[in-house]
Amino acid sequence: MNKWIKTYWRARHNGNFGYNETYERDYARKIGDYIAVVKINPESIKDIENPSEEVQLAAIKQNVDVIQYIKNPSEQVQLAAIKQNGYVIKYIENPSEQVQLIAVQKYPYLVQFIQNPSEQVQIAAVRSSPDMIEYIQNPSEQVQLVAVGGYGGVIEYIQNPSEQVQIVAVKQNGNVIRYIQNPSEQVQLAAIKQNRYVIKYIQNPSEQVQIAAVKQYGLAIDHIINKGIKPSEQVQLAAVQQDGDLIRFFENPTEQVQLAAVEEDGYVIKFIENPTEKVKQLARSKGFNI
Repeated sequence: MNKWIKTYWRARHNGNFGYNETYERDYARKIGDYIAVVKINPESIKDIENPSEEVQLAAIKQNVDVIQYIKNPSEQVQLAAIKQNGYVIKYIENPSEQVQLIAVQKYPYLVQFIQNPSEQVQIAAVRSSPDMIEYIQNPSEQVQLVAVGGYGGVIEYIQNPSEQVQIVAVKQNGNVIRYIQNPSEQVQLAAIKQNRYVIKYIQNPSEQVQIAAVKQYGLAIDHIINKGIKPSEQVQLAAVQQDGDLIRFFENPTEQVQLAAVEEDGYVIKFIENPTEKVKQLARSKGFNI
């Protein structure tokens, strides 16, 4: 170690002079050993003109926050800083893609501090934490797909998601269809396939969607009727084939619907007003007297 550095450290240790940044700066200029100075006081780097990479690395090793005082730090310096504390990426102008990737892979929330992160960086962030898509401006469809594939609920943060994004979201979690305005029939069907109860969130479901719902969950017919929809004969048939008891929800069911209900459960003949003779015969054949 330079004899002047030894003298300096000895003086500091013995209390012969107090902490004085000005003295440190002057001393640094005198002996030209900036590494020793930033090790003593890392913030001194802001007063060093064009510090070498070695000096920068020594400074951030002591206090990573001083990277904010370094103009145009090299990628090596940036990497050393974020490996110590990813949060300091907010102090780095135009961090390299590698620096951004390491930062968001470790702490996905840091994507919000990166201006114009690349698609690869965005994907890395939402893959680790799908809800980070809330902080990404105009994410590409690929980024959206990765996010909703991880957790469908984040679709509420996406403006005008494509049909493909909507389908991936509801396949992951059917309940998120409530966040989608005017979902297509295909999206509705995918949602119901994932979760039979989501019919309650769908306004004006098509006949095909109604049929898919009642085939999975007969009582879905109650949600359909509560929407002010009069179920078609095909929907009624699908419902009673799943559970004959559901014929109670229908006014004036056709003979075909009555037959399908009694075929499923002869006991429901008692819920049918004015059953046809053919329906009565079917009930009797199943052991129920009229």
